Amino acid sequence: MASAASPASRRPARAAQPQQAVADVALLPVENTMLLVVGIMIASLIQILDTTIANVAIPHMQSTLGATSDEVSWVLTSYIIAMAVAMPITGWLADRVGSRRLFLLSVSGFVVTSMLCGMAQNITQMVIFRALQGATGAFISPLSQAAMIDTNKPSRQPQMMALWGMGIMVGPILGPILGGWLTENWNWRSVFYVNVPLGAISLVILMGELPSRPILRRRFDLTGFALVATALTAIQLLLDRGNHIDWFQAGEAWIYAVIGLSAAWMAVIHLSTAKEPLFNRHLFADPNYVAALMFMVAIGVVMFATMALLPPMLQRLMGYGVIDTGMALMPRGVGTLITMQISGLLIRRGFDPRILIACGFAVAGLSLWEMSSWSLQVDNYHVAMSGFVQGIGMGFVFIPLNATAFATLVPALRTDGSSLLNLSRSIGSSVGISVVTALFGQNLQRSHSEVGGHVTSSVTDLIDFATLDRFQAYGEAALRMVDAEVNRQAAMIAYLDNFYMMMWLSLAAIPLVAMMRKPDLRRVPPGGIPGDKAEAADLPH
Repeated sequence: MASAASPASRRPARAAQPQQAVADVALLPVENTMLLVVGIMIASLIQILDTTIANVAIPHMQSTLGATSDEVSWVLTSYIIAMAVAMPITGWLADRVGSRRLFLLSVSGFVVTSMLCGMAQNITQMVIFRALQGATGAFISPLSQAAMIDTNKPSRQPQMMALWGMGIMVGPILGPILGGWLTENWNWRSVFYVNVPLGAISLVILMGELPSRPILRRRFDLTGFALVATALTAIQLLLDRGNHIDWFQAGEAWIYAVIGLSAAWMAVIHLSTAKEPLFNRHLFADPNYVAALMFMVAIGVVMFATMALLPPMLQRLMGYGVIDTGMALMPRGVGTLITMQISGLLIRRGFDPRILIACGFAVAGLSLWEMSSWSLQVDNYHVAMSGFVQGIGMGFVFIPLNATAFATLVPALRTDGSSLLNLSRSIGSSVGISVVTALFGQNLQRSHSEVGGHVTSSVTDLIDFATLDRFQAYGEAALRMVDAEVNRQAAMIAYLDNFYMMMWLSLAAIPLVAMMRKPDLRRVPPGGIPGDKAEAADLPH
């Protein structure tokens, strides 16, 4: 067996348990690991940046391309849907064409489609090119995560996951800052062109250093893919279009909901009973991995929903500029970077990752509780410190969660597992953004009614509403000023309600750690050991 060649297996005391032997060696060793890490990180960063970098350029695109507000929203929607549909087949494609070849093709395709997005002359071209960009870039995150694990020995994997997670967690924060700066100083097309030189550097490094797993002839589950793709497309359309069409007040939303739920139900039945399903059922037999999928949804909701709420709140209610908003949110990334390194160090020293995950969500909940007590007079210090504390919490969650999910997962299933984890985070972010946007609209209306009902002549010495008519234009101006302030107060209350809701969601996720087992992060799971192709191929489907 492949494990018999390890140093530990030659010791008499452990000869009877070769599968359990400590094997602190990389699955796919490379000569220059750190150079490869740089190439992988660049590819991951440009892909995750593009989920948010284009947001601030949307008004400029709309003007240049002559699109309506509804049409230009498809620039974001098409990217998200294409990425969600393509991501589930990452594992099958990696087995079929080779993980190295797929990674190189994905980065190449992402660079080319980024250039095409920058060259688009009308809204139709832009939507098509963004969909292609999402489809080609969908493979980068799962492949990069799997490559970081495969090319590093188990004792270094938490550190590498901390480095990889840095791009995933900080990318959405840097996106609006970089996008705003490029748009203000150049034009909106540079938001896409910036991917070209960075992608070229990454491609050169990957071509020289990236190894590949053995190619497995694995049958493609067309039925399973069609059902999963239909369900994801319908759900994403419902989430992205819901706020524009007033949710279930429109027949369009009911169509998306019925199709999505029907396809999801049939997909569950098919994937549970098919001989060779799209996703290996061995994945869902691992309680640590299943719990990690649930946690990833919670991370997507808490992190991305918060990031969706804060920029408009700071800009519309408090007068922040795009760059000022980015600087106010930057401490969130700093907190994440610090605790990612600390959590990686603690895990390598044998600290129970489940405790770190629980503490991380508790700290994130604490920061959201503090945010729920803000007012319109909140200063930049409190905004920055709340973000810093929340970043600390997310940093404590992300690395232990990934380390725990992959520690007990057979190496041959890492690419499939990574694609599903990334898909869960993406779905969580879509759900979170849509839910908080919908709740914000409802809370705004209710709060406006409640606050406006208390604005009477008896509570103010400045305006006598009964005599405003005689001042004509001045009276109307005074009423507009009062209404504007009521709107500001009502909007702030609506934001605070959302922060409070996400606080409870963070705390509600903590009991999921009870599903997880403490893993031994220095041991290689049985199966998929380097050179043992038979075991990898014979895994149950």
